[in-house]
Parts: sequence; C-alpha cells; structure tokens
Amino acid sequence: MLQERIEGKWLAAFRRVFALNAIGKGTQVAILSETQSRPILVHLSELAAHDLGADSFHIQMPTPPLTAPVPVKSTGTSWAIQGNRAVIEALKRVDIIVDCTVEGLIHAPEWPEIEEAGRTRLLVIANEHPEILERTEPRAEHQARVSLGIQMLKAAREMRVTSKAGTDLTINLVDAPCGGTAGFGTTPGAVAHWPGGLCLAFPRKNAVNGRIVMDVGDMNLTFKTYLTSRIDFTIRNDFVTDIRGEGIDALHLREYMQAWGDRNAYGISHVGWGVNPGAHWVSAAMYDKRDMQAVEFRALAGSFLWSTGANQYAGRYTLGHFDLPMRNCTITLDGKIVVQDGVLQGEFAV
Repeated sequence: MLQERIEGKWLAAFRRVFALNAIGKGTQVAILSETQSRPILVHLSELAAHDLGADSFHIQMPTPPLTAPVPVKSTGTSWAIQGNRAVIEALKRVDIIVDCTVEGLIHAPEWPEIEEAGRTRLLVIANEHPEILERTEPRAEHQARVSLGIQMLKAAREMRVTSKAGTDLTINLVDAPCGGTAGFGTTPGAVAHWPGGLCLAFPRKNAVNGRIVMDVGDMNLTFKTYLTSRIDFTIRNDFVTDIRGEGIDALHLREYMQAWGDRNAYGISHVGWGVNPGAHWVSAAMYDKRDMQAVEFRALAGSFLWSTGANQYAGRYTLGHFDLPMRNCTITLDGKIVVQDGVLQGEFAV
C-alpha cells in the first residue's frame, strides 16, 4: 500500500499547480474539506498556500449522513457544506476555494450561489492518492487542447460516436453548454479540476439517441473497475431504456441503477473526450480502490466519456451517477474526426 506522508516532490507539485491557478502573495484562499477528506491533500494544500504567500484559512465540515439507498461515489456533488450560511458567505468572499471535499463542489447545490457572487474561483483537488495527482499534474501546455475542444464543441451541431464493438450514438449539440478544464483557472467563476484534461458537453433535452456498446477493458468509474464483459445500452431521447449483457458487469450496473427508483438516474449527463497525456488506462490495475477516486480515467487521451445522472441544463437532478470512459471509439463533430479508434487526431494528437 502506498504511504500517505508529506513528500517534497508532492509539495512541489502542489506549489506549481497553485501558481498556475494564480495563487500567490496576498491571494485569499479557503481550503475546504470534510471529516472524511484525505488528510494529506489538506496538509499539502496548506503548506503550498503558505509557501506561496497566500492568505489562507481552513474550513472543515462534518461529512453528512448517508441518505441514498446505495453507496454514492464519484458524483462531483459534495453535500459537505449542508447549506450552512456562514460557510457559504465566507466562501463568497475569497479569491479561490481549494476544494478537498470527497466528491467536490462542481455540482454541489451551493456552488451556483458562490459563483454568482462574482469573485470566487474553484480548484477541485480530486480525492486521489498524491502519487496519482503527481502523474496527472496540470501543465500550461495542456490548455491549448482543452480550449480547442471546447471551441469545437460549441461550434458543432452534432456529435456522432461509433465503434467496432457496435456503438452508434448521435448527440444533438445545439445550444448545449460546453466546458472543460486543463486543471487551472485564473478568473472569477473559473472551475479547475486536478486531474484535468477533459472536453465535454451537456446535451439539452431530447438530444441523445442510439446504442452504446461498452467492451471488455472499458471502465465503470463509479465501481472503479474494468469491464470483463460487454454491456449493450439502448438510449432513446436522453434515457437509457435497456441494459443488456450476460456478465457480472451488466448485472451490477442494472441493479445499482434500479436501486435508486429514479428515472433521472438513467438520463444522460454529459459526453466528451479526454486529452490528458499523463492519464493511462493501465493505472487502475496498479492501485487499491481506496487509493483512487478514479478521476484520472475521465481524462484519458482519446477516450470517449459518457455519464448518466444529473444534467442541470436538461432539468434533471439525481444523486445516481455513472462516469463511463470507453476505448477504441471514433468521435466526429459535424463529420470532422476528432478521435479515430481511440486515438486523438489532428491538432489534438499527443
């Protein structure tokens, strides 16, 4: 098992990433965590902020009680703030939140209010072992690929995803909010994520139709596992309507989604592809589940990432959530190939 102690190389990485996020002398920084946060991430954040001369403080919230019918993992929706007005008001008044909560604030109910206050930006440090963060460190040169991907998504009317395994999915991108992060942001309201390197879109209502066939070696990030058997999904007007497969993978996924008793758990949340050259498929075989949040695999260069669950832009909310990155897919935008058989093309090539 990997040890969780302060290492000079990890502190150096935190300092570099904080500097990319414009944390320096006099920057007002709130380090937000909860009682189930990984302590070493909080400690590294505190030391890095201090070394850079930032004006930082630490807010720790109690991890809230479980309310879901099944374990909830990798949702990007932290409930740690719990609507606490004192905490919300404090977070509105800082330059940046260094988010060390277990799930992260990106889809937290309090983040829109904090963002709309017009001052605060967000750096989400995923609940990973520092060695994983070390390998996937955001770098300035990653920004060009992410920015290009966002521009292309915004300009496109249709994404199509195909694969030799049988995937044939069509996504209407008209008016779809698009985003992504290379792992750093410097302006009010910016949202950064470490690991970063993902270009994605949130389709509007009645925008996603077709078939997705997940093959052996694709990943279920909520379960933090590689698939050992195929899963065949039918998607009609944004919702998974059928899940077929003979192996344990389809069985587990069907039973987990059924446990929610919520149709929105079957809705499409976001779609996109990864561009992070530091992320690797084989990495999950090298770590215990407790060592990783598995965010690295959302940003795998050349992967197709789709997810089920909440999509606020389509008016759907739920805690039931899956991130499902796939290999060997071809992704086109209005007929232009972006990814061919799992390999980034053209200006995205790494």
